[in-house]
Amino acid sequence: MRAIPLTVTAVAAALLLAACDSGGSGSDSDTGSKNTDSSANSAGSAGPAGSACRIGQVGLQVGPANAAPAAGDTGDVPVTLTNRGAQCTLDGFPTVTLAAGSTSATVKPDEAGQPQKLTLAKGGTASFTLTYVRGKEGDGKSLAATSLKIALPDAADALDSKWSYGPVQGKKDASEPDASVTAFQQAGD
Repeated sequence: MRAIPLTVTAVAAALLLAACDSGGSGSDSDTGSKNTDSSANSAGSAGPAGSACRIGQVGLQVGPANAAPAAGDTGDVPVTLTNRGAQCTLDGFPTVTLAAGSTSATVKPDEAGQPQKLTLAKGGTASFTLTYVRGKEGDGKSLAATSLKIALPDAADALDSKWSYGPVQGKKDASEPDASVTAFQQAGD
């Protein structure tokens, strides 16, 4: 008779230990998941993968800028995208083109930048920064930019914005602006 209560007690203890182990790991995992999920969804490294973000589903805000005040000075122009559609992903660098009338020049990605895949929920935001060197007015090496075209990675469609930060210095000439864009970064909370 004593063997049955001992066996029942041993089985019950084993079940409790197994339940605590699963529940304990599950609880820690759930807590970690909540923290990881919010940062992972922000960074896009986990969670359900959405389709690539399309330019027609994002809002665009250019600036406010830290404009270069004089020729030879460096300025920064932040650009923020807000997802207005279903969850989507950004992976890579934006394509940015500066234009002056019929002349245009593509801004190169920042060589030090490391793109990361971002997942944007509806209302989520991402940003990048365009850094440029201001050129001299009327200088043939400067691009007297008046507009900025922004396209998302691997997309042909672009959004246009006014460029009011002065001419952009060329590295060799106006076709190669002394400017760069960073990779997309999570913005906001």
